[in-house]
Amino acid sequence: MKRSTDERLVPRANEAFSRRSVVRAFGAVLAIYLSPWTAASSQAQQQGGRTMNHYATQKSLSDAVDGGGLLVVAQWEAKPGEADTVAGILDRFLPEAQREDGVKLFLISRAKDNPAQFLFYELFRDEAAFKAHQESAHFKSYIAGQALPLLAKRERAQYGLL
Repeated sequence: MKRSTDERLVPRANEAFSRRSVVRAFGAVLAIYLSPWTAASSQAQQQGGRTMNHYATQKSLSDAVDGGGLLVVAQWEAKPGEADTVAGILDRFLPEAQREDGVKLFLISRAKDNPAQFLFYELFRDEAAFKAHQESAHFKSYIAGQALPLLAKRERAQYGLL
């Protein structure tokens, strides 16, 4: 990040994510993770719908971040007309990803103001767990085989927890 002449933070041209956008995304993901997801899921089930966070786990946030790990934040944008198809693929992929041995936290959200945009917040035990994730059958099938061809944009960044 660099300061512009009017003292607002602006991302450098070569940065995929600014620090501010990552912090905002982290806050949004935590709000989803810590919300009473069972009530939201129950309400959605009564209305006949489903939510992307209905697979949320019962472990605490401190359990997830204990011992550090590799944080991967990804942003996707579906091609025009493909957003619901991508959401369906992610809905099937998410529970399998969350069950992986090296996954400490795995959340996917969909932008409210642009349903073609998706945000991934993935915390892995270490680099080896991330590599195993990318080599899993469900990643190869759902993500590489089905979802990626439907995307107009895909950005990822990796972080180490402090």
